[in-house]
Amino acid sequence: MGGMTDDTEAKSGGGKAGGDKPADDAPGFTRRFLRLAGGYWFGRTRVTVWALTVALIVLTIGQVSIPVLINLWSERLFDALEQRSMDRLMTMIALVGLIIVYNIVIVVLHLRVKRRLQMGWRDWLTRKLLEDWLRRGRHHQIAYMPGEHDNPDGRIAEDIRITAEVAIDLGHSLTYCALLLVSFTNILWMLSGTLTVTVFGSELSVPGHLLYVALIYAVVGTSIAMLIGQPLVNAVNRRQGYEADFRFALARIRENGQTIALLHGESAERGHLTGLFAGVTRGWNGQTRALSHMMVFSASYSVLSAAFPILVAAPRYITGAITLGVLMQTAQAFQQTVGALSWPIDNLPRAAEWRASVERVLNLHDALVRLDREVCDVPDGHIQVVRADEHKSLTFAGVAIDEPNGTAVVHPFDLEVRPGDRVLIGGDATATIRLFRAVAGVWPWGRGLITLPAHTRVFFMPERPYLPHASLRAVLAYPGTASSVADDKAAAALVSVGLPDLVDRLDSLDRWDEVLSVPERQRLGFARLLIRRPDWIFLEDATDSLDPPAEEELLTLMERELPNATLLTIGHHAGLDAHHGRKLVLERTNGAVTLREEVRDVLPARESAA
Repeated sequence: MGGMTDDTEAKSGGGKAGGDKPADDAPGFTRRFLRLAGGYWFGRTRVTVWALTVALIVLTIGQVSIPVLINLWSERLFDALEQRSMDRLMTMIALVGLIIVYNIVIVVLHLRVKRRLQMGWRDWLTRKLLEDWLRRGRHHQIAYMPGEHDNPDGRIAEDIRITAEVAIDLGHSLTYCALLLVSFTNILWMLSGTLTVTVFGSELSVPGHLLYVALIYAVVGTSIAMLIGQPLVNAVNRRQGYEADFRFALARIRENGQTIALLHGESAERGHLTGLFAGVTRGWNGQTRALSHMMVFSASYSVLSAAFPILVAAPRYITGAITLGVLMQTAQAFQQTVGALSWPIDNLPRAAEWRASVERVLNLHDALVRLDREVCDVPDGHIQVVRADEHKSLTFAGVAIDEPNGTAVVHPFDLEVRPGDRVLIGGDATATIRLFRAVAGVWPWGRGLITLPAHTRVFFMPERPYLPHASLRAVLAYPGTASSVADDKAAAALVSVGLPDLVDRLDSLDRWDEVLSVPERQRLGFARLLIRRPDWIFLEDATDSLDPPAEEELLTLMERELPNATLLTIGHHAGLDAHHGRKLVLERTNGAVTLREEVRDVLPARESAA
């Protein structure tokens, strides 16, 4: 059956299990990312977006002020404890209460602003990708494009979420650490005092020595962490690819549950899913190994970071050069400085996950751009479909149909279908479907010109009508709105096609593709046809599930209700001949297909009677 062949073929196109390969050059990656996502700050809502961005930065500064206040508070607290001063202790208790209230206000406001910015960016980016994907058949065409852009649903639903949310999280944490570093660098410099060392008999004064120690400590730690954590980037990318393949397979089973159940294909699907989940397991184990190596270092580094500053500053306290409060303040300042410098260590796993998701989104976007470039930028390199006022017929001028890789499917042909013609198209199943797709404007690969009359209503009825999860009235109106179909009009159409039991369920919400049998779904397609009342009708094996009497009934109904409509039908049933005055045959010879019109010595009985 043509439609099933085409759908199966489409799903197999593009992508490779195991995930997308990240770009090797960071500048190229950055430019691609900003080109795609940076428009959020320069669109129609840019004033609001920039206001939220500035508010987020101001609140981040407020967050940085908290550890600075705590640092100053610690010095006075430990000095009060060292002096055993109850009055100063009570003052410190009151001050910490004020710091807590201030921190609560800052944290809550920051959370709300950040999440609004994250969702706004995700919403903008999702709309942008959806607009590019669900436009002029691109969602169908991209399945035939080579490249790593499989599972677009997962990329749009999950990877865009990670792209927007984690980018702002990482940007915030980087800004926070940068401001923290500036704040505590100054504090640590002042607290370090001047260290005097003797070198070859000469005394050297080293101001701010603890700051240098902190910088060296952080640089060494970050370098080791980056070296150990490099394999984590590839491990995260591979795992996300495996996860996407598994999600897509589950979605396919949900979509085709009825067919799988009828064929008792659960065992085969279980085996397929088990194989895919084995990939998920491999991805998980690979990420676990990479994380384990990272954690060995992180665990020792975090403990050492807590003890190291106290050990470094302790000699000055023991000699009486500083008080206990200054010692604790110095230790905290050292920890905050090292913590700020350790941003790459702390964020490497999440940055790797974000990078992998951004690559997946970019690859989908790049594939859509490449598809547009192939289809739109080279007029002579694809099939052109135009509407012309002066044309009354459907004409094919030098039309050749190819596969996306350039392999010829149908040799060049010329054809005219006049208004009122009823044309039956048979022969090679793949070629007939490609022909209909080309007329619909969703199969651009090939060359030549297809011209349709302007201001005429065209209706394509596929082998299996698409039934959205909506009310039956909305299903009948699709892709229009449910309000456009009146009760009497919908009831008359349902009764006419033999579905009177559905009249009382017009406003019922259901999964109609599962509730209705395949013959009922095909009858519902004819009900849509009666409601739309088009001028040009293209039927693609639209009666193949009906028995001969039912097929005859519906085709006769269509002729009676739409006597002036032009009809082109893909079909191979003998009963179709009597309803068509012309017959085209697509014959495969030497690997490609030629179109010929079959000479009919005797007109169909219906036309002879007329």
